[in-house]
Amino acid sequence: MKFIHTSDWHIGRQFHNVSLLDDQHYVLEQLIEHIRRESVDALIIAGDIYDRSVPPASAVQLLDDVLNTICNDLEVPVVMIPGNHDGAERLRFGARQLSRAGLHIIGELTQITEPVILQGKAGPVCFYGIPYNDPESVRNHFGVDVSTHDQAHAFLVEQIKAAASDQTSNVLISHCFIDGAEASESERPLSIGGADRVNYEPFADFDYVALGHLHSPQYKGKEHIRYSGSILKYSFSEQRQQKGVTLIELDVDGLKSTAHLSLQPQRDMRTIEGELKTILEQGETDPNNDDYLLIRLTDRHAILDPIGKLREVYPNVLHLEKPGMLETGERQVNRDKLKQGELEMFRDFFEQVFGSTLTPEQDEAIRHTISLIHKQDGDRA
Repeated sequence: MKFIHTSDWHIGRQFHNVSLLDDQHYVLEQLIEHIRRESVDALIIAGDIYDRSVPPASAVQLLDDVLNTICNDLEVPVVMIPGNHDGAERLRFGARQLSRAGLHIIGELTQITEPVILQGKAGPVCFYGIPYNDPESVRNHFGVDVSTHDQAHAFLVEQIKAAASDQTSNVLISHCFIDGAEASESERPLSIGGADRVNYEPFADFDYVALGHLHSPQYKGKEHIRYSGSILKYSFSEQRQQKGVTLIELDVDGLKSTAHLSLQPQRDMRTIEGELKTILEQGETDPNNDDYLLIRLTDRHAILDPIGKLREVYPNVLHLEKPGMLETGERQVNRDKLKQGELEMFRDFFEQVFGSTLTPEQDEAIRHTISLIHKQDGDRA
C-alpha cells in the first residue's frame, strides 16, 4: 500500500495577526496534486487539522473543499485523528455517516481498538488511531492508574497491540511528543516541565507510526516512527525546515520506503539582519519581497518609524528586533529569557522579588496553576 502521511495543518491560524488561510490553501492544492500524481491508496492526517477547537467559518470551508476533492473527486480515503488544537467533539461530528464517503475520523478513545481497514495491492492494512488525550481523560475513561502522558499513551498502545492481528500490516496514528524529538516555537505545550514526553519503544512493533504535533519532519527511535511535520512554517524558528508531506510504501514485510514530498509556500518565512539603509536598498530588487519577515536592525542609533520604512519595500514585515541597540551581553540575556517557559520565568521573578528560591511545595503549586491556565485557555479556544 502507498499512502501519504501529513499533520499539523492548523487551518485558520494567524501569525502576528496575519491570516495564513490563503497560504494554507496554496499548499493544500499542492498536496492534492501529490495525491493525484502518486496514485496513493490513502491520506493520513495525524491531528491539528484546525488551529483552534472552534475554527472560523472560512477555515471550515477550506477543509470541506479539500476533503471533498480528495474523497469524492479523487476517491482516495482519508483517515484522521484530532490533535490538541482540535475540538474532538466538533471534528468528529457526522463521522459515522462520513465514513461511507471515505472520510474516517477516529475521534473517541472508545475507537482505538477498532481499525479502519483499507485494501492495498498486497492485502488489507489496518489503521489504528489514538485521538489526542491527557492522563486525566485516560484515567477517567478506563479506570487505570496513570499520572503521566507516557503512562497514559503506553496503556493505550498496549490496548491496540492486544487487539491487532499479526496477519495484516498495522499502522498507528498518534498526536504526541516523543522524548528527544526536535520541537519548534509554534507548538502549543501539551504540559509543562517536560511531563508531555512519551517514549518511542511501545511503537516499535507497528509497521508504520504516523505522528503529529511536532512541526519538523523527522523520525525518532526507529525509521518507521515518523513526524511528517507541518504544512507551513508557523514560527521564525522553523525558517530552515523543509516543509512537506511523507510518502509511505508498505509491502508484506512492513515498511518498504519513505519519501519527502515538498510543499512550496506562497510566501516564505525568513529573517533579514543588517543596517536599515542596506536592507531598504536590498528590498528594492528582492524578488521575494512579499515573504513574511523578521527584521533585525544592527543600527546602533535611534531610528524614526523603522517598520514603516521597511514595509515600503517589504510589506510583510511581521516583527522587528533592534539588537544593535543593546550591548552583546544584555542582548544574549534577553534572548535567553524569551526562550524560557512560564514556570522558569516565574521562578526568576520570585527570586528577584523575595531573594530566595521557591520551596518544592511552592514550585509544585505554581506548576499546577500553570497547567490549569493552559487547560482553561484551550477550553475557551
